[in-house]
Amino acid sequence: MGNNDEQVLVVKRSFFDELGSFQGLCAAVDDYLPRFMLKENNFFAPRSTAEDDPSLKQIIPYAVFLHGGKILHYTRGSKSGEKRLVAKSSIGIGGHINDTDESLLHLDQSTYHNAVQREIREELRLGGGFSERAVALINDDSTEVGSVHLGVVHLVELENDDVRAGEKAIAELGFATREELLARREDFETWSQIVLDALPELLAR
Repeated sequence: MGNNDEQVLVVKRSFFDELGSFQGLCAAVDDYLPRFMLKENNFFAPRSTAEDDPSLKQIIPYAVFLHGGKILHYTRGSKSGEKRLVAKSSIGIGGHINDTDESLLHLDQSTYHNAVQREIREELRLGGGFSERAVALINDDSTEVGSVHLGVVHLVELENDDVRAGEKAIAELGFATREELLARREDFETWSQIVLDALPELLAR
């Protein structure tokens, strides 16, 4: 089954509910992420199981790249692992965190950030350095994809705009202003719409 047998990082839905589940975007990332990254609160599960199990939430880093006041955007090509999102535009680069990231049973805060930075370098070829910070969580239980995922929004400030795709799943890469992207908001996947709407608030954090 190839990819579907990969082990992905999850937390229990009941634990998310305990901390306080929400619909949409929550900027209080520090109330959640440190707790998710305590070893007793996360574990790896087979992706094939997790995709159909609403009692688990897969933790998905969702990195949004910024340079000179513009936002990196792209279209998900046909090689994308998530077939339900193909041909949608996106401002978020992200993916599952796999057990190969650290060969551990659990992740902590520092191994999580290492995994995010490695994901960034795999998905994109950057001509300069970057700094990243987690600023929000996204939960969207209104869709089939959303109900089994929990997004962690990372803002990534790029040193320059020399960016190329590192993976075939990423097509039509470019930079645009928030206003330009909001003008075609409907072309974007739900998580990107949520982040675009809240971006001024997130940048101010």
